[in-house]
This record gives sequence, structure tokens and C-alpha cells, in this order.
Amino acid sequence: MNGKIDFTRVLLVLILVTVLGGIAMVFWSIQRVTRPLAQAEQALQEQFEQILNPTPTVVPDPVTIIREVRGLSRLETAAYTVEKIITAESQQGPFAFLLGDRLIFVAHGQVIAGVDLARLEATDIAVDGEGGVDIVLPEAEVFVAALDSEQSYVFHRDTGVIGMKADLETAARRAAEEEILEAALEDGILDMAQSNAESYVRHLILTLGFKEVRVSY
Repeated sequence: MNGKIDFTRVLLVLILVTVLGGIAMVFWSIQRVTRPLAQAEQALQEQFEQILNPTPTVVPDPVTIIREVRGLSRLETAAYTVEKIITAESQQGPFAFLLGDRLIFVAHGQVIAGVDLARLEATDIAVDGEGGVDIVLPEAEVFVAALDSEQSYVFHRDTGVIGMKADLETAARRAAEEEILEAALEDGILDMAQSNAESYVRHLILTLGFKEVRVSY
């Protein structure tokens, strides 16, 4: 009896293993069939995405249009680099501890001067029969007077409890630009620019073969 029972169990186990193996084979076969279909479906979807949302191609137009060309006729003949210490303050009375604001600003700037040759007229140049040239140059002028933002900075600031003024540094920078320009003018930057311009123009004309250059203003 026990031998019959054991044989039945063995038979049932074999049948179960066979059935499970068949099911596994069916799933494996289904996957083999459906995987290419899924890959094909994904590839097709990517193609549709490419059609609907194509990758942009940027191609520069081979034609370049230059709207304006200007020759710079400013003859820069003198440049000053100036450093100034500026103190700016607000509300420094009895309530300075509360409303006061004071800063020390170190300003670095440059002033450039020269002669604007675009102001020359045809009547300002005359050539005589002996190889001499008379030329009337425009007076020297300041072209640039500006701070160097990278080298200019607030060295110290003393502010009351509620006294910081947002525009105090702006006022200090504005005053620094004016002081730098005034310092360059007082030191004779325009005279230097005029003299250098005269030397440059005289040398240039002489290299053209003329014998004498007489400059006036």
C-alpha cells in the first residue's frame, strides 16, 4: 500500500514538474516573440518623436551684412591714472550713532585726452610751393574720465543702527570721478595732449616728404 502511495506521489511530482516546465517554456516563447515587438514599438515611437519634435539644426547664414563702419579719428595723446581717497558721510550730528553713515572710498580712475582729428576742415591745411605745410589742429579735449571698477573699493564704512544710505557709495563714486578729472586737468593733461598731438602730426607729415610743418591752434 505504501509502495503504491509513493508511486502516486512520484507520478504527481513528475506531472507537476512537466506542467511547470511547459508553462515556463510558453512564457519564454512569448517573451521571445514579444520582445522584438516591444523594441520595434519603441523604435517606432522614437521615430514619431523625432518627426514631431525634431532636433534643431543651427546653420548661420553665409551672408554677413555690415551695417556701419566708422573710422576712429580721435588721436589719444595723453593718459593719466589717478588715485583719490574720498570720504562720504551723512547724518554725523548728535544722532550719528543711530542715523549716521560714513565711508572711505579708494578710487582708481583714468583720464584720457587727445585731439579729435574729425574736426579738421579742408581749410585747416594749406601747402605752399616750397614743401611747407600749415595745419590748424583742434584744441585738445578730454575723451574719457572714468573709474576702474575692479580697483576702486570701499575701504571702511561706519554705519549707525539704522543709518545705512543706499546711495552714499554712488555719491562717493560720482565725486571721485569729478576729483580724478579735476586732478588731471590741474596737472596739465590738456597741455600734454596738445603737445603730443603736435609732435605726432608733424612727424607724420614729414614722413610724407614735406620739408616743414607749421602747427597752430
